Amino acid sequence: MACVRKRRGKWVVDYRDSAGIRRWVTCEIRRDAEAILDEKRRESRQGTRPAVDPDILTRDYATRWQSFVAATVKPATRESYANTLRLHILPVFGAVKIRHLQRGRIKEWLAGAWARGYARDSVRLMHGILRAMLNAAIDDGVIVANPADKLGRQLKLALGAAHRQEEIKAMTREQLAVFLATAQRTEPRLYPLFLTLARAGMRLGEGLALQSDDLDFAGREIRVVRGFSRGRLETPKSGIGRTVDMSQQLARVLHRLQIERKAETLRRGWPQVPAWVFCTQGGTPYDPAFVQRGFKRVVAAAKLPLHFTPHCLRHTYASLMLQAGESPVYVQRQLGHASIKMTVDTYGKWLPMGNKAAVDRLDDDVAGSRTVAVGGGGAGDGLEDAQLGRAVNLVSW
Repeated sequence: MACVRKRRGKWVVDYRDSAGIRRWVTCEIRRDAEAILDEKRRESRQGTRPAVDPDILTRDYATRWQSFVAATVKPATRESYANTLRLHILPVFGAVKIRHLQRGRIKEWLAGAWARGYARDSVRLMHGILRAMLNAAIDDGVIVANPADKLGRQLKLALGAAHRQEEIKAMTREQLAVFLATAQRTEPRLYPLFLTLARAGMRLGEGLALQSDDLDFAGREIRVVRGFSRGRLETPKSGIGRTVDMSQQLARVLHRLQIERKAETLRRGWPQVPAWVFCTQGGTPYDPAFVQRGFKRVVAAAKLPLHFTPHCLRHTYASLMLQAGESPVYVQRQLGHASIKMTVDTYGKWLPMGNKAAVDRLDDDVAGSRTVAVGGGGAGDGLEDAQLGRAVNLVSW
């Protein structure tokens, strides 16, 4: 008979599953325990069976889970999941039944990984993959609560928005001008690519994957529909394409580049004009490592901080746009962020914090005219002070 009982200060749900195996679920408060009890009773009445063996081992469930998520994530993400499971999660928990995973043991494992010198991002990835897999186990009826939930906050694995913003490296307008001028002089073949990243806020992989048909010079727009990731040509990081605006300077440079590319095709005897906007002398897309080396040469020649990377041009684009007063919604769409929250959390420190002209526009013209009328009559300091007080009251109201 299913029941709820108190044991050692906690509430325990005691029941038998659809296979007749006795189970226990421990809760901190009685209300949660009673909710689980009601759920188990409903399952019993409906004859509901778990979608997966309740005694499945973590390593076996991991194989099942990876086969399901494979259809919804990109190859690079699948590789990341598989490597993290193989190297970090399964050696520790693989032989343990999913329903026997304990919150304290998981917390100890994460803290130990950090203590052994793993970077915060690596530990956060370990936790995130395990938590996602256990959430799927809840859906499959193997467990009723996720023992890995909210541990990231306890262990301070998740950085706050302010901390993330401080880690972003963005050039100032003056630094960007120096960088682009130096690139045009020292790396003329890479200059159009660097200008594209800086003027359109694109990721390096998206820039390298641009094709001539993606450029609309009449509408001054660029269609971003693909990107290189670890040597693979995929959809952009968000999974969907987007259209970004092309500045006049960028349009001139890219249009001139296409004219030069046609002349180069004839000069080199290529069978046709390469489809890639930015390509090598062999007509193939640039390798990211080649671009990064060229970028570092430009940074060194321009005497700029050496911590800048090609991705910093995207950060620079976003920060300069926001500082110029552009709408965060517009910047979000240009960058291809999934939400406005992501844009603000990432670049919030560059948002203008004050706008007195905006609040002035809220003032009532009628109130202003009443203020002038009140302050316009009478003589004497006392009368003027009284009139000024009434005027302030009217405006304040």
